[in-house]
Amino acid sequence: MVYIGIDLGGTGIKIGLVDETGKILCKGETPTGVGRPYEEIIGDMGQCMLKVMGDNGYKADDIAAIGIGIPGIADTDGNVIFCTNMGWKNVPLSAELRKYLDKPVYIDNDATVAGFAEYICGVSAGTHSSVFLTLGTGVGGGIVIGGRPWSGFHGIGSEVGHIPMDIGGVPCTCGNDGCLERYTSATAIIRMGKERMSQYPDSLLNQLCENNPDKLTAKMVFDAAKVNDEAGLRVFNEYVDYLARACYTVITFLDPEVIVLGGGVSKAGDFLLDAVRARIPSYLIFKDLPYSRIEIASLGNDAGIIGAAMLGRPAKEA
Repeated sequence: MVYIGIDLGGTGIKIGLVDETGKILCKGETPTGVGRPYEEIIGDMGQCMLKVMGDNGYKADDIAAIGIGIPGIADTDGNVIFCTNMGWKNVPLSAELRKYLDKPVYIDNDATVAGFAEYICGVSAGTHSSVFLTLGTGVGGGIVIGGRPWSGFHGIGSEVGHIPMDIGGVPCTCGNDGCLERYTSATAIIRMGKERMSQYPDSLLNQLCENNPDKLTAKMVFDAAKVNDEAGLRVFNEYVDYLARACYTVITFLDPEVIVLGGGVSKAGDFLLDAVRARIPSYLIFKDLPYSRIEIASLGNDAGIIGAAMLGRPAKEA
């Protein structure tokens, strides 16, 4: 059977047909057009889904289920409870989409499905348990235990980015202060980089962004650190310390077999991975015991489609 995976983003909706091994057979995309009525957005999603099927010779009988990864949370009835980027609240996504293709619909958080994809056919394949940390504008989490995603009893169990890291710390978009994502996201790297630019006016950071802090990116900070620029190194080392503490928090609470680092920041690859791996042991309580392996995600932009599609795959096949 074939499964449909839909990655709902604020800019575009990516749709793919995926086989039971996690291989994408074909895919398409349509603009999201945030701000329109949800019926129109879901309508475009449905039409794009049918077009991808038709263009590649697939019929309704070939499809087993539909899975959707969303930047928010949904209930077990297929209703989107909250989706900030889309401006959605209590949207009947499943019911609306089934008007176009009447198949079972499964919905979960986009970071959760990305982590599930890595478990299916990525860097954490074959493991018993894994936690996926997507390091981007914010920080999302995806937990897989015993071959299935775990989002908690109420659907918010993988909101790792909002674990308190610094009581009374940097204000977070969620309304609380000191959340983990305020220290381990790309946004955090940029904030810390801007602070160092003012302290080191002759740094490479200033040169790379043409002395305009608004042009600074996380990649620029890492590029400066790679050539031992003092400002870049200070930011990088501070960031690695926060990220290592975040991984340690996951290890202490859940002790997964693998922690996978994904998202835009993870594109730093071994430069980041080696530093985090080296820092974590200093925080461990039981230093003689093995602990979670830290890896970089391998599926890139396809993870959302694959993981969403696999939500509909029977557990016995996982």
